[in-house]
Amino acid sequence: MSKLSKVLMLVGALLLLSLFAVPLWKITLEAPQYPGGISMYIWIDKITGDSEFTLQNINILNHYVGMKNIEPDSIPELTYFPYIVVTMAVLGVIFSFIGNRKMVLTWIIIMIGLGILGIYDFYLWEYDYGHNLSPTAPIKVPGMAYQPPVIGSKMLLNFKAISYPHWGSLFLGFGILLASASYYLSGKKRRLNQS
Repeated sequence: MSKLSKVLMLVGALLLLSLFAVPLWKITLEAPQYPGGISMYIWIDKITGDSEFTLQNINILNHYVGMKNIEPDSIPELTYFPYIVVTMAVLGVIFSFIGNRKMVLTWIIIMIGLGILGIYDFYLWEYDYGHNLSPTAPIKVPGMAYQPPVIGSKMLLNFKAISYPHWGSLFLGFGILLASASYYLSGKKRRLNQS
């Protein structure tokens, strides 16, 4: 691999560590009583909001329709995802120094697989959260589920739920793109050397 390919792989791997500095996902609820909306941010290791009371306010709203409280400490993914991210970043750095194309490709495939699994896990979490409602909820709407969209917007009673990737997802995707560029360029150099 060329020096440029190695640098691209190194930067791509190190970009994973940005997930500890910026959120992966953002879910915003808009309603007449919240004209500016209230936003919840999903990080690799925690869930936060616009203010220290955001989760409390969302949990109060959820209580009326029978949804479970959002309790970050009870979400196992927030405990083990950080270890996966650090492991993949370290492997990416090692692979960049070794300079082996097959290792870079393996890293890219694993990262894409982890991304797909992460989104699927997020969907399952949202499904459980929006469908398993308390039978003693103060407000009951027959046939109504409150699952927010994974990506996009959706009306849930008088609330508009808006869900989109945030900076962390963009950095993650960019890291995979840099690694893919590293793999491509290293193959191009090898083809030139063979011709």
